[in-house]
Amino acid sequence: MRTRIILIGLFSGLLFGIATPFSKIILSELNSFQLAGLLYLGAALAFLPFVIKNKKTELSALRKSGRKLHLTGIIISGGILGPLFLMMGLKTANAMSVSVWLNMELVATAILGILIFKDHLDRYAILGIILTLVAGILVSLQEPVSGLISAGFIISACIFWGLDNHLSAIIDGVSARTITFIKGIIGGMTNLTIGLILMNGQIQLNYILPAISVGIFSYGISIVLYVYTAQNIGATRGQILFSTAPFWGIIAAWIFLGEPLSLIILASLILLIAGVVFINLSSHSHNHYHKGVVHIHMHSHDDDHHDHAHAGGKEKSLKHSHIHEHKEIDHAHKHYPDLHHRHEH
Repeated sequence: MRTRIILIGLFSGLLFGIATPFSKIILSELNSFQLAGLLYLGAALAFLPFVIKNKKTELSALRKSGRKLHLTGIIISGGILGPLFLMMGLKTANAMSVSVWLNMELVATAILGILIFKDHLDRYAILGIILTLVAGILVSLQEPVSGLISAGFIISACIFWGLDNHLSAIIDGVSARTITFIKGIIGGMTNLTIGLILMNGQIQLNYILPAISVGIFSYGISIVLYVYTAQNIGATRGQILFSTAPFWGIIAAWIFLGEPLSLIILASLILLIAGVVFINLSSHSHNHYHKGVVHIHMHSHDDDHHDHAHAGGKEKSLKHSHIHEHKEIDHAHKHYPDLHHRHEH
């Protein structure tokens, strides 16, 4: 199961990474607000069928979740400001430089995790973060500086997405697909409306479908896959896997934009692989206490926390989502800072 989660995390990074060169092409005809809006509307469209099918249970859970403040933070940081600042930076920089600067999302997620969200990092996790950061710095050595303003926009986007990452990992009142839909609709419409106002209502119609398509895969499916990973192994560890996105972006920029692929980039990829290996070598076990809680999230019955019954039975390893109850418990086992394990150390 753990290998499956790692692969899902890596695939989420691939989908997000290839958005950088594709978005660079589209930005030649759309402004930053328009593209940011269309990308997240695409993300929302990806999960419209799910929301329509499950609107009663999902919206009911959202009203009862007690996580409305978290959801508001997700919408503002991850749905509006994050994509907007990314597009603003990408507008004036080349795709490879932006892909390199996106490594700062890992650093931002890790720092926020330690300072605010009770994320525990052992020496292997810290080493994994350092190797990932060094890999990004190594790649940047061969890149021309596109300007402090562009870099500032990208770093700002990473900080907002770091906050979004942690809030998404701990919100448990509604499924990840519904969170992405709400974030996409509100954030997408906000940015698109502003973009249209700035252009006096004008937009290049033949670029709308490509932008929405990138949004469906890179900002819809990839984000939900990341949230699923983060809920199982913690936001920072999930972010290590998602942080392969800049390197997928570099490879895509080489293929589609003709930007050079050098030995430095290959060496950085090796460092990144080492970082991923170290982060997944970590082991953390001690006695800890869980309060009783009723919530909803994706889960299976092959762990030490989900032992509730289902009518007709259900395969223990099968992932599913519904409202369920956890009894108060005090126990010890290996764990990550996931949805159930955000306690003090």
